[in-house]
Amino acid sequence: MSLATDAPERVRQRPARPLAAVLAAVGIPTFMVTLDNLVVTTALPVIRTELGASLADLQWFVNAYTLPFAAFLLTAAALGDRLGRRRMYIAGIVVFTLASAAAALATEPWMLTAARAVQGLGGAAVAPLSLTLLAQAVPDRLRNAAVGIWGGISGLGVAVGPVVGGAVVEGLHWSWIFWLNVPVGVVAVVLAGTTLRESRGGAPRLDPLGLLLSAAGMLLLVWGVVDGPDRGWTSARVLGMLVSGSALLALFLAWQARNRTPMLPLSLFRSRGFGLVSIVTLTFSAGAFGSVFLLAQFFQVVQGLGPLEAGIRTLPWTMAPMVVAPLAGIFADRAGVRNLIVAGQVLLAAGVLWIALATTTTVSYGDLVIAFVLAGVGMGLTFAPISTMALGSVTEAERGVASGANNTLRELGVAVGVATLASVFSSYGGYTSHEAFVDGIRPAVLVGAAVIAAGAVVAIWLPRRPNIS
Repeated sequence: MSLATDAPERVRQRPARPLAAVLAAVGIPTFMVTLDNLVVTTALPVIRTELGASLADLQWFVNAYTLPFAAFLLTAAALGDRLGRRRMYIAGIVVFTLASAAAALATEPWMLTAARAVQGLGGAAVAPLSLTLLAQAVPDRLRNAAVGIWGGISGLGVAVGPVVGGAVVEGLHWSWIFWLNVPVGVVAVVLAGTTLRESRGGAPRLDPLGLLLSAAGMLLLVWGVVDGPDRGWTSARVLGMLVSGSALLALFLAWQARNRTPMLPLSLFRSRGFGLVSIVTLTFSAGAFGSVFLLAQFFQVVQGLGPLEAGIRTLPWTMAPMVVAPLAGIFADRAGVRNLIVAGQVLLAAGVLWIALATTTTVSYGDLVIAFVLAGVGMGLTFAPISTMALGSVTEAERGVASGANNTLRELGVAVGVATLASVFSSYGGYTSHEAFVDGIRPAVLVGAAVIAAGAVVAIWLPRRPNIS
């Protein structure tokens, strides 16, 4: 993944690998990483009981994964440029697999949180580098279709996450959610090592100050949002974290503007397509995944269903991206990337708004299923076109860092969305009764719908197709 805008690609010339083999080599690890974004959601009520976890612990089981994931994406990209992208990619898979085993062995909330954080570090090397290695391995004429299939694989991870989590918790034990990653990780290492080509970028110097400022800033900001409802938004602790986090992120941007070898070159945002799609990525991830975090628990906490039944009921939402995302990639040129993103965000916002307004303690599944389908189709229309717009709006030499930056914003959106919507939930309701849960989830999901709708408005101003400007 190249962090230098004028550094030529240095790729070892070898015979082209079959597309199916390349897709398997980048798709299986991508599936594993995206699966673990949501696989714990249907298991949260069980984990909460068995480990004696608090609401803040539940949030950190998710945020401990997404925060280091977001913080180290660009650093992993820089290491890939210097040490080799395939080598860094494989290292990420190994770290993720070992951390999964540690998560399975956790007996206290802090143990699971720590293991999830290490998983996030490994995933930081997998997600962006998988897309970069794929873009490098296929010709330009096949790139949109290949990215669409990659988006479908990501959608599959989202789709089966709640179901796998529910099935495992109900049939085995919640720890098997993480044990399943171990054999998959071994297969992924073998495939990546035998199929993918090694490549390097311009080998720029690392940016340790940028890493420190961005990681510390995001950590403090999200931690402040998580602690706000319990400790009070005006408490010295919460205000201190919010102000300090914002200040550190502002310093990070100022440093990136001055640094000759930044981890996030701000010149990327001179492209209208890349700048606007970055905003849409952030709002989409925050609104959608923040809502899913709470909705995945609704069927268990309020309607008394088991984890597997709850996961199955989310399938009309979570299965749709697996089907729609590849089609969006294939037809992106004909329909226009912007049009697909706008349509996706409108459908997603409408579906989430419908769910928020319809949710009551006695709501039937039939009253929600169409809204779930709308939300799922909207997510499917968004996954691949966002990646296509991000990669296509910059020069070839900038695609590595563009992929890393786009993934960083997506994971930051997940972390902030989960923290913010969980905070709204706990401000208005809680787990004390069915009525209290509904009192909390309705305003929280309404906020999620509003955030997604704001992104839909921004998407209108995107160029119809990716262009370098």
